[in-house]
Amino acid sequence: MNLSEQAGLLVGELMAKPWGQVSPSVYETGRLVTLAPDLAGHRERVAYLLAGQRGDGAWGAPDGYALVPTLSATEALLTAVARGEGDPGALLPAVKAGLEALRPMLAEASDLPDTPAIELIVPALVRLVNDHVDEPPLPLPPGMDTTRLGRVRRLLESGGEPPQKVQHVLEVVGATGAVRPTPIGTVGASPAATAAWLSARPEDEGAGPARHHLEAVALRYGGPVPVGLPITVFERAWVLSWLLRAGVPVDVPPEMAADLRAAIGPEGTPAGAGLPADADTTSVALYALALLGVPYEPLSLAAFDTGAHFCTWQGEDGSSVSVNAHVLDALGQYTRARPAAAQAYRARIERVARWLAERQRPDGSWSDRWHASPYYATLSCVLALGEFGGPRYAEAVLRAREWILSTQRADGSWGRWAGRPEETAYGMQALLLSGPEPDERCERAARRGYEYLIRSANLSDYPPLWHDKELYSPTAIVRAAVIAAQHVTKCHTEGNSRYENRT
Repeated sequence: MNLSEQAGLLVGELMAKPWGQVSPSVYETGRLVTLAPDLAGHRERVAYLLAGQRGDGAWGAPDGYALVPTLSATEALLTAVARGEGDPGALLPAVKAGLEALRPMLAEASDLPDTPAIELIVPALVRLVNDHVDEPPLPLPPGMDTTRLGRVRRLLESGGEPPQKVQHVLEVVGATGAVRPTPIGTVGASPAATAAWLSARPEDEGAGPARHHLEAVALRYGGPVPVGLPITVFERAWVLSWLLRAGVPVDVPPEMAADLRAAIGPEGTPAGAGLPADADTTSVALYALALLGVPYEPLSLAAFDTGAHFCTWQGEDGSSVSVNAHVLDALGQYTRARPAAAQAYRARIERVARWLAERQRPDGSWSDRWHASPYYATLSCVLALGEFGGPRYAEAVLRAREWILSTQRADGSWGRWAGRPEETAYGMQALLLSGPEPDERCERAARRGYEYLIRSANLSDYPPLWHDKELYSPTAIVRAAVIAAQHVTKCHTEGNSRYENRT
């Protein structure tokens, strides 16, 4: 099957599976074990947790990413033991190993990753684990306390409605009285949050849609559940952007473009039902629409403009280079399609480009709060600056390429912890797709990356690298990135223009 056929099949799957394709989550599955033991697939969820435990007793990735899933899984298995469920011969050793892994992990966790709501999740789960175990209790990580968690809980206990982004972590904040599920039954696009809402009102007449939604998710995954679902707009926007930007020939159903357009309201669009509108999904959806030939004016992005940069959503702690790179893409592609609007957006385009360039690290890379890999952040910035920043940012693109060339592995791959298809695809695109014409070294390195992707035994096995409550993999989006990288490299290898097939 050639790359165009693979892309067509992938786009067809977006229509056939509109909730999205996301890897299962240890954290989220652990919360369902505790909160929804009567939900179909409970035994399979416990088995999933047991099977996913590492030899050192932890769950999850290195560099602090193991803390949240290990807390969730350990607490869930402790709860299963307390209920008298399952085989003690399997559960008790897993619990013991999890607790032994957590004590040093918490004591040494001075530099945790910037994953959403970690300052709420960790204190809440440490408290739950300590409710199960004898002295000494597990400590909180250095510098972390319960202040913010207590403030959110008091708001909900008073009957106040929490910010929509807090609903995504309802399972750790307590009271649920002011929260209502979406029409499809999800709370915060999160199985765990939905289970928390449902567990507080099992006899509520309005609980039916929430239960049906959870049952559908559990059935789809055979018991375990993902960290977020549905992700309809997010998935479609990213898949189309990767493919169309790389010039992959693909037929996009008109109704998919119409759905993307309809999803963008005056305040932007969320990644999926139950989530707040965010600048990232809004920008990528706007960019995809412009590539599809149906540009839509990006007025909604003004709601996220802080005057210095664009926030992911109002009230965000910190900032994201990938979000701002995607804003630059959206504004740049819209003004390319509508030249008469260029003057109205020029100042914002220049400001965002400057903000991005100022955040390039000394080695030439960028890092970001929405992805564990610097290759994702670097690609996002290279594409935006190379295509819409103008000649003054060519040097930043070249410095990024030097970093990418210097970090390629012996087998042709790229990766933070190990060579991986996803990160290799980002490295290849950053070398070839935007900015100054790539030199021979870039083309040679990209060909080695292409050979690595061809050799990889299973290109559909994508380890989690994207930030949510824990790391996850939006598998359709990653597949699109891999197809795009292979297409761009083939075009260069065969002497074709990199934009020859651009839609």
